[in-house]
Amino acid sequence: MPLMPHPLRSALLVAATLAAAALAAAETPALPAPPTPAGITAPGPQTAAPYQPTPIVPGGIVIPLYPPDSPHLDANRIHEAETYGSYSPPHLGYIVNIHNPSIEFHPANGALNTGATVILAAGGGHNKLNIVGEGALLVPFFTQNGINAVLLRNRLRSDGYEPTTHGVRDAQQAIKLVRAHAQHWNLDTNKIGIIGFSAGAELAARAGLDYAAFDAAENTPENPLAPISSRPDFIGSVYPGPSPFAFGNETEIPRDAPPVFFASPGWGDWIHAIWATEHFTALLEVGVPNCELHIYARGVHPGDNSQASQAPATAGISSRGGVAFGKWQESCLHWLDDLGFLEKPGVETQAARDTAANLDRPDRITKYRTVKR
Repeated sequence: MPLMPHPLRSALLVAATLAAAALAAAETPALPAPPTPAGITAPGPQTAAPYQPTPIVPGGIVIPLYPPDSPHLDANRIHEAETYGSYSPPHLGYIVNIHNPSIEFHPANGALNTGATVILAAGGGHNKLNIVGEGALLVPFFTQNGINAVLLRNRLRSDGYEPTTHGVRDAQQAIKLVRAHAQHWNLDTNKIGIIGFSAGAELAARAGLDYAAFDAAENTPENPLAPISSRPDFIGSVYPGPSPFAFGNETEIPRDAPPVFFASPGWGDWIHAIWATEHFTALLEVGVPNCELHIYARGVHPGDNSQASQAPATAGISSRGGVAFGKWQESCLHWLDDLGFLEKPGVETQAARDTAANLDRPDRITKYRTVKR
């Protein structure tokens, strides 16, 4: 049977399509419009008592860093509630108004638990705490790889605090507090580290150098954490802010300084790449073992408005549309594995063995750095 003329076939197909659409519409009940998105998750209520932070990630255990009568807190503001903000409503993006700093613990996934723990110190220029992109979104990555995760909520310059004192102290106190709870949370006390992003990396850098002085100052009879070490067993420094070695500064490097993993975009984030390289070079010059540096060809600093199409306001482990820097976390995981942090709990790490061996190594001749024996 010959085919009907082309125009007629087309007309019949159009009619059949319209009829099917009308029938489907007639059989589909009219539904009300969906509700509008909910707002950002509300922080805990403000009362006359010290503010109690709420978990950012469901299931988190939140503990304040200090007792409410601590002289390190502002007694006039400790009751103030945190303020939550967003880069892309209705999603939470950052926190400000932190006067009762805290940690939020998330256990590693069941039998995968290696006992290793990473404290996540978010960036934000010391003016905001990018707790989601550089914190909450990383929690499942680490816990699903057998690493316990802790979110640090430290005090900020924008709220009247000084990063090099209050912020660094919060990071050091967090390390002590996590290590003190190791038995409760099934942690290995020799596998506790801190990964900082941008401004958070500045805190992590100082925590990895000044632990002896901090512990000595905290060694008082009334301090229950006095015997607990604040030395991190490893450090991650991701697109770091200025290190203690920036701008020609010289800083003492302890002989038992922990290994550091550095990662930064290069050309697209050149100043943070320079700060990462300066810090890495200082550690390399004096022989701190097992430091690793990744400067990626592509990528930009989170929140760089001049290149906003290439990076979100907070980045963490986002892929950035295929930019190579989006894979830094996999390199960090390989580094931790190589240094023995992903072995079973209680097994001495390669990092610990190398640090011990480094204690008796002759000093390297360098005009740039000072090694503290």
